[in-house]
Amino acid sequence: MGSESSRRELLKGGALAVGAVATGALTKAVRPALADTTTSYALNEAPMVASTDATIAYGVRSHYVTSVRIQEDERATPANYTDFGLTDHIYSPLQDQLGSFQATSLHYFATTKGSFVPDIDPAQHTLTIQGLVNTPKIYTLADLKRFPSVSRFHFVECSANSHNATHKTAQAAHGAHTNAQWTGVLLSTLLKDAGLKDNAAWFIAEGAEEVKGADTLPLGKGMDDVIVAYGMNGEPVRPQNGYPLRLLVPGFEGIFNVKWLRRINVTDQYMLSMDDFGHLRNTPAAAALGRAWGPKSMIQFPSGSQKLPEKGWYEITGLAWSGQGSIAQVEVSTDGGKTWTVAELKNTPTPMSDVRYGLMWNWDGGDHLIMSRATDSTGAVQPTRRQVADFFKVPYTTAYSAPGLNNTIMAWQVAKDGSVTNGYASI
Repeated sequence: MGSESSRRELLKGGALAVGAVATGALTKAVRPALADTTTSYALNEAPMVASTDATIAYGVRSHYVTSVRIQEDERATPANYTDFGLTDHIYSPLQDQLGSFQATSLHYFATTKGSFVPDIDPAQHTLTIQGLVNTPKIYTLADLKRFPSVSRFHFVECSANSHNATHKTAQAAHGAHTNAQWTGVLLSTLLKDAGLKDNAAWFIAEGAEEVKGADTLPLGKGMDDVIVAYGMNGEPVRPQNGYPLRLLVPGFEGIFNVKWLRRINVTDQYMLSMDDFGHLRNTPAAAALGRAWGPKSMIQFPSGSQKLPEKGWYEITGLAWSGQGSIAQVEVSTDGGKTWTVAELKNTPTPMSDVRYGLMWNWDGGDHLIMSRATDSTGAVQPTRRQVADFFKVPYTTAYSAPGLNNTIMAWQVAKDGSVTNGYASI
């Protein structure tokens, strides 16, 4: 009896020690037992990095972490760094992202079309609500922060986020998309404060950007879930993403998310701005093709330019989202779409926001074509390019590009040596 009791106590003590190591919460009682281990020695002998006032006041990442954003023309050709971020969109390194939302410093942002990012003093900035309202309003940033706030995760994705056969990495194929937590006041709160006239049907959102910066949107969307955002991932919205105010239009094409927001003009009809001229969305047919994103997913690992070092178990992991609702399911295929397996969702799905998914896969060392497909809460399923061509009754070739906002399936080819390349032409 005493021997069995001692055995139980020994096992319990071992479990506690392992748990403490796993969480980093080592107690004084277990430290001596670990003092001679290789891990402890390596940590003790690691070179120290000197801290400065600047790195303490506003932290920096480890110098071993090197993921960076790239510009649009860098995806297939050498970048022209003389105008970095001014004439090309800036793509996020999604293949290196951990979790379901991207760090603010690596968040995708759209070009300013050659103009500089506005340098706006928040103390001087105002938002005007005008047009078909009972009482026109002018709000300061301080005024807006007196209203009830919301904090919600939503993605922003450019219509240019359309993969093709030239893209060598997940960043090149999908990097004009990122998910973040946005904090601000619902536009509906401000419109109710101003009071809408009976004939109000549309609103024009105008920003301070010189070349582009105005879009016409249906009032129904404005009264639903649109956010006038002043916060992003726990800090003020950064300048490239619209400081001090931007419009966040959940699920809609990126260009509608007007940055440096300064005016909302409520109207009774669709108004053709410069942005709208190239992104006309005033009919149901046009809206169906190019206003809200359908269900979409992408594989982060293993994806282009990565390599599996040996046979064995790996987690195929990636992101999925929809502009129509929340993600209900993600499936993964490792045989070019012949069979599909339901993946695990790593975080709770919310509307118009990214979900991280994963599926354990025992790679046998052979050639495999891997892909993922998402199903959203409306029941819509992410299509292949062939399915889109069949829907529009047009001939399909491997070079076919889907019209509108392209949410088609992207494939990656895993070779026998473990290297991963673009599998676009294989499906």
